[in-house]
Amino acid sequence: MIQVHGTCVELEGVACLLRGPPGSGKSDLALRLFDHGARLVADDQVVLRREGDRVIASAPPDFTGAIEVRGIGVVGLEGVSEAPLGLVVDLVSAEEVERLPETGNCEYLGIIVPLIALAPFEASAAAKVRLAVRIGTGSIIPVR
Repeated sequence: MIQVHGTCVELEGVACLLRGPPGSGKSDLALRLFDHGARLVADDQVVLRREGDRVIASAPPDFTGAIEVRGIGVVGLEGVSEAPLGLVVDLVSAEEVERLPETGNCEYLGIIVPLIALAPFEASAAAKVRLAVRIGTGSIIPVR
């Protein structure tokens, strides 16, 4: 079991770990995902544990059900206690997002997890996360 810095939301049964330094847009993107059915798993600190061939994300005991919303404060939300990690999203500047990136992944606890890089403040960022969850590690257009 490990604890990592980030915000984690559950969308369509999949935990999405949003990673980035403080102020990078993790909670902002999570709020926009909540508007489309996502639920909070953890904010600021995320516990990851291995169960068989998957990684399960949850909140540390002292951080359950709350998210820090800049300009408002800490807000209690009903969420989920845990979800299987299916996507990691690195939050980067718009200039760092590749137009046609190679398939990315990262490793937690010996398990490979799909990884994408997004600019969190773009209007389409939440839609891109939802799309990435739906397609998983596959591609929308087959590579020839």
